[in-house]
Formats: sequence, C-alpha cells, structure tokens
Amino acid sequence: MNDTNSSEASGSEEQSSGRFSHAWRALRHRNFRLYFAGQSTSLIGTWMTRVATSWLVYRLTGSAFLLGVVGFAGQIPTFLLAAFAGVWVDRLDRRVMLVWTQALAALQSLALAGLTLAKIITIREIIWLSVFQGLINAFDMPGRQAFLVQMVEDRQDLGNAIALNSSMVNMARLVGPALAGIIIGAVGEGYCFLIDGISYLAVIASLLMMRVKPAAGRLPVTSMLEQLKEGWSYVSSFAPVRTILSLFALVSLMGMPFTVLMPIFALNVLHGGPHTLGFLLGASGVGALISAISLALRKTVRGLTTMIQISAAIFGLGLIGFGFSRMLWLSLLLMLVVGFGMMQGMAASNTVIQTLVPEDRRGRVMSYYTMAFVGMAPFGSLLAGELAHKLGAPHAVMITGACCFAGAIWFSTKLTSIRRVMRPIYVEMGIIRSPLEPPLEDQAGKPG
Repeated sequence: MNDTNSSEASGSEEQSSGRFSHAWRALRHRNFRLYFAGQSTSLIGTWMTRVATSWLVYRLTGSAFLLGVVGFAGQIPTFLLAAFAGVWVDRLDRRVMLVWTQALAALQSLALAGLTLAKIITIREIIWLSVFQGLINAFDMPGRQAFLVQMVEDRQDLGNAIALNSSMVNMARLVGPALAGIIIGAVGEGYCFLIDGISYLAVIASLLMMRVKPAAGRLPVTSMLEQLKEGWSYVSSFAPVRTILSLFALVSLMGMPFTVLMPIFALNVLHGGPHTLGFLLGASGVGALISAISLALRKTVRGLTTMIQISAAIFGLGLIGFGFSRMLWLSLLLMLVVGFGMMQGMAASNTVIQTLVPEDRRGRVMSYYTMAFVGMAPFGSLLAGELAHKLGAPHAVMITGACCFAGAIWFSTKLTSIRRVMRPIYVEMGIIRSPLEPPLEDQAGKPG
C-alpha cells in the first residue's frame, strides 16, 4: 500500500513539475540560451542609460521640451531607415551584423560616459549621440527579430522564445531603473553609461559563442530597390501581416505614448511626486511581465490572433479608465492592466508574424514591425503632448484609449478572412491538423 502511495506521489510530482516545463522550452536551444544570458545582462544596462539620459537632460536644461527633443532624436532615424535596414538584414549574415551593432552601441554609451564623467557634456552632444543610437537601432532591432528564428530552429518553440524575450525585457525594465536611481544618487549619471557600455560585452560574447547554420538563399539576385519594393509588396498584399501591422501601428501611435504624460498624472492629477511616477511606471512594468509569463506558458501559437484583438481592447479600456481615475490605488491597478494589454499585443503580434513570414523576406517584414513599434512613437508623443496641452492629460489618454479600442473592433471584423489565409500555412507547418485527417487527442487527453 505504501509503495502504491509512493509511486502515485512520485507520478503526481513529475506531472506537476512537467506541467510548466514547456514555459521555458526555448532554452533547450543552446544558441538561445547564450543569447538569453547575454541579453539579460545588457538590457539592465540599457534601461539604466534610458533613465540616466532623461535625468541628465533635465538636470542640464530644466526643459521638458528638450526631453521630448532627445526622445524624438533617438527614435526618428529608426522610422526613416528601418525599411532600408530590413533589406540589409536579408542580405547580410545576421549574427555578424548584430556583433557590429552591439559594438557600436557600446561605443555610444562609453562616449556618453566619458563626456559626462569629464563634466564637459552639453545637450548638443546628447542629441547627436541619441541620433547615433537611433541609427544603430534601425539595423539592430529588425536584425535581432529576424535572427531569433536562426537561434530557435523549431518553429513550435518560436512563440515561447518571443515570450521569454519579453519576460527578460520587462525584468530588466524593473531592475534597471531602480539600479540607475541608486547609482545616480551615489556617483552620478556617468557611471550608469559606463556600466551600460561594459554590459554590451556580454551580448557580443554570446553571439560569438553561437554555432549558427547559415540561412539559405541569402545572396542578393536583385537590386536593393527591387528588394525594398518586394518587401513592401509582400507586407501590403498578404492580409494577415498587413492587418496585424495596421492594428499594431495604430496602437503604437495612439496608445503607447501614454508614458510621456505620466509625470503630469503623478504631479497634477494624483497630487504625488517622483515616487508616484515610479509606482505608476512600475505597475505598468509588472503588468507587462505578467503578460510575458502568461505567453510563455502557452503551448501553441493557435488562438493568438484572438489574443491580439483582446489585448488591444484591454489596453484601450485600461487607458480610458486611467483617464477617469483620481485615486492612486485605482490608477496603479489600471496601469497594471495597461501594461498587460500592451505587452500581450506586442508579443502576440510578433509571434504570429514571425511564424507566417518566409525566411527570405523575414528581415524586411520585421523592419516594418520595427517601424510600426518604434517609428510611430515620436509622432505619437507629439500627438499626445498636443492633446494634453489643449484638452488636459486625462482627456488625452481617454481619447487615445478609445482609438485603441476602436482598432480592436476593426480587427475583429477581419479575423475570419485572415484566419482563412493562415489556416493552410499552419496545416503545412503542422501547427494545426488538416480537416481531412481523423481527430487527434491533445496532451491533456481531450479531442483536438
């Protein structure tokens, strides 16, 4: 009897431990493990630099306008150049290109560190170095997105890799600013930049240690302009990618710049101070982290198109509610909802697009994803600022949230048609079974 109970308990423990083992299945790929370790280190430094840069600009100038100018300078090059960069991503060895972008980003941070520690930095140098970082990001972001498939060869694990990557970004988002605050208070902004510059060595080392199979069909057979036109033709004519990117661009333009208005809410709406701002941004980060973990627990990409629609609606409704709130506890709760919806939409969109797109066009397609994500931000920030100036920050957030919710309704009208196009691709990939096959049972023993 004891042996029976012991074996049942053992089996129960194995089942329990295996229940969530799929949540980190992408880490069974050696290359992704290396990337995850190196990028986790580097991203903490990146968030430290973001906080330190904002603090340095405001300390030097006392100007909210110049804070916006620096943000715009760092983002607009990505919008202007991402499509061209996508062609190069499809032409070049992606790992080599990423080594170069990480090395140049390290030089940018070290230049910031040197000028700041020497106490000779001015707003002009900060703006130009921000532009330089924007140029690097134009190549680095689509390159990293496209290289993900080479690190995780089994496409069934691709969604999990993207979710784990999102978890890593949001963990760094929570740790990096906290460390930056301590270091700025103790020794100044320059040491944040110095730590960031050194942290890039972890990513470069992980890239050099990888054993990557060369991607097939990478030699250019047409001109760069022809490849650029081919990439645009694919994105604009392939309904699933076009529809997802359209919604993502709308959400990025109207919704994601809510962070620009957070100081106004912290000071004037909730009548708090810098700690209130930290709590609001932290709550958004926690919501995003919960979202990333929930996506990592998913076993398949099936159902993600529905999740894209739901996440846009959650994001929009969260922003509308936040605009109405005048209580800190409620605002924090709504920021958690906003962060969840924002990250859920980003990661789900990324996963579906990466799963559908052919390898020879991946760099160009992901460059348009980068444009929709980063490229819309400077214009959205200007729009949010103008709306807040004319109507007040609460009304501005409610209007932008309503636009995101309207986008979710529009996307729902397209779901049937895009699923019709996606189904044969998923059948061919083995993600869903052919309707001609007999029913199968899933892992839980239920009809598939």
